[in-house]
Amino acid sequence: MIDGPYFALTVLGALGTGLVAGVFCAFSTFVMKGLGALPPAQGVAAMNAINRSATTPAFMTLFVGAAVVCTVLAVVTFVLWPDNGTVPLLVGSGLYLIGTFGVTAAANVPRNDTLLRMDPGSPETAVYWRAYVGEWTMWNHVRTVAAAGAALSYVLALT
Repeated sequence: MIDGPYFALTVLGALGTGLVAGVFCAFSTFVMKGLGALPPAQGVAAMNAINRSATTPAFMTLFVGAAVVCTVLAVVTFVLWPDNGTVPLLVGSGLYLIGTFGVTAAANVPRNDTLLRMDPGSPETAVYWRAYVGEWTMWNHVRTVAAAGAALSYVLALT
């Protein structure tokens, strides 16, 4: 069994990735459905407001902090190569860093940036909005599953 500071770091990784999974799950299961049901101009304005507020210290500390913990866990695991938990620790780190953090940077943020530059009331934005909701939500499902898988992997590493 993992112990000492390594145990605490793994628990922190499980908590951080689990909390991020919960935030993303909320978006996938009801927030995006609610926004998608609004008239396009209102949905775009609401999503832009959400995206602006997502970069506040509270969420960014959680989101980036979980990535830092995952990175530290991966590096420490490679260096120490513990007798127990090696595979789940590396899987959990990979899931979060690639499937959550990486997908956010490669898929969700570019869509958010494009939406932010558009005029919410224009016909072009209405067309983009319909595609945005579907694509953004699909990539958010990936982020949700990856973050939840990371949390589960870290919990399994503790057993």
